Amino acid sequence: MRYFSCLFFFLLFVVACRRQPTLVIQTNDPLIAVDSLNRQIRIDLERKGSADLSQWNEHQLWSAIAHADSIVAIGYQPLGFLATSDWISTIDLSAASWKQARQQVIGLLANELNASRIIWVEDRLPVILMRLSSKTQLQRLRRSPYVRYVEPLSYDHNLVRDGVQLESSSGCGSNTPDYGIQLGTHYSSIAPAAKLSWNYAGHGIPQAWARTTGRGIKVFVIDSGCSWAQDNLGISFNSGASYGRTLERIVTLPQDTWMGFSFGNPETSNDGCGHGTSMAGVIAAPRCSDGNAVGIAYNCNLVTCRAATDVFLDEAREVKGVVDAFTNAANRSDVRIISMSMGRITSSSYMVDAIRYAYGKGKLIFTAAGTSFGWTSGWAGVIFPARMPEIQAVTGVKDLSALSACAVCHTGQEVDFVVTMERNADGDHPLTVADSGDWPSSVGGSSVATASMAGMAALLWSRYPTFSRDQIIVRLQQSSSLYPYKNAQFGWGRVNVDLATQ
Repeated sequence: MRYFSCLFFFLLFVVACRRQPTLVIQTNDPLIAVDSLNRQIRIDLERKGSADLSQWNEHQLWSAIAHADSIVAIGYQPLGFLATSDWISTIDLSAASWKQARQQVIGLLANELNASRIIWVEDRLPVILMRLSSKTQLQRLRRSPYVRYVEPLSYDHNLVRDGVQLESSSGCGSNTPDYGIQLGTHYSSIAPAAKLSWNYAGHGIPQAWARTTGRGIKVFVIDSGCSWAQDNLGISFNSGASYGRTLERIVTLPQDTWMGFSFGNPETSNDGCGHGTSMAGVIAAPRCSDGNAVGIAYNCNLVTCRAATDVFLDEAREVKGVVDAFTNAANRSDVRIISMSMGRITSSSYMVDAIRYAYGKGKLIFTAAGTSFGWTSGWAGVIFPARMPEIQAVTGVKDLSALSACAVCHTGQEVDFVVTMERNADGDHPLTVADSGDWPSSVGGSSVATASMAGMAALLWSRYPTFSRDQIIVRLQQSSSLYPYKNAQFGWGRVNVDLATQ
């Protein structure tokens, strides 16, 4: 397992491996209150379109670190390093210059490791995870020419609106059968007795199936896992018109203890949230005879990765899980598409490094533009990481001829594509597979829009398997409703995958 390579660094600094004593935060200045920090985040979002805590002044940043769990990500670089556009996917961390930079950063706090604990040393990204215990340590790190950034991993857990804490189970618990759906309104029947979601026709999906079904394309879904109780994402994955394809379940979400990583352990891949199961169903559920919903790319290969517990990435271990998911997908030559219907409010340079690593490896990445939790409605804009230029940001719209965002979907200039996923008449959403059983559930928000775009991209890439990532993107753009113009809120508009695959 690749994580064992980090033990070398633990042996170099053996004191860092001792049992961590009770952490004592030391600072001479009173910490800035959480309410004030949250206001600053909102100001940053409204003025700049993003909130990057690593760019805050030292007192603001230390306050944010101390109000979280004091775990930080430290990005490092060799002295005088000049970055190129794809540098992070091409560097060799075993080279002498990178080893020296890493040792210099660790050495800055070598005499204080009884209070500062090295948690993890990445072997694919130039990043160290560490627990800080004083503002002085932060200052020392930020003033080093070897340090690119220092940032807290889990401050987003403190985000509040009108005094109400964001629920830790965001996006979970709703993937149950929707017995209110009706034939002719919410779905039509398609051989051999599968249910075709009402919104597929508006994107030309059934027509595109005459040319392509996603065969040969592997989609990597970064989410909350996949339910072991849903047979169509298990023993029935190859059934009916779906055959000869592969399904994998992996885990990158660390256990509660930082030393107990569970990477690759299928026993912990079960989806306790339901969100990951619904996204996997939208993309790849089989076209079979049990009466369940059929996925958009019903013959694609699928990897489901349990990288988080819910859709809001507010825990340090969730950030670590997502980072490892991206680097895992990046280094797999069989993976072409990455879909992640999750995100957060503040930026994470650690996640940026991982996403750019995957992008540099040629992966086509779709993430959700954002689904409002109520307190974010109207001001949060496109969330992180969807606002990154390396990502194709997706949001949801109603089934109207003129584009209109779904009731809870975020829009903004970073949006690239939209998917019809909300019926204006009744507010109902597209079909997917429930956590168990043969009756479909329904799912909304920018989440289902993102998974739908990943499925449509799989159809297109299967039709043109020799295309590059960038050629696929251009083809999607050219087949969208607003092309050749990009709208400030809705990007290129709705993709017509029937047109794209001709």
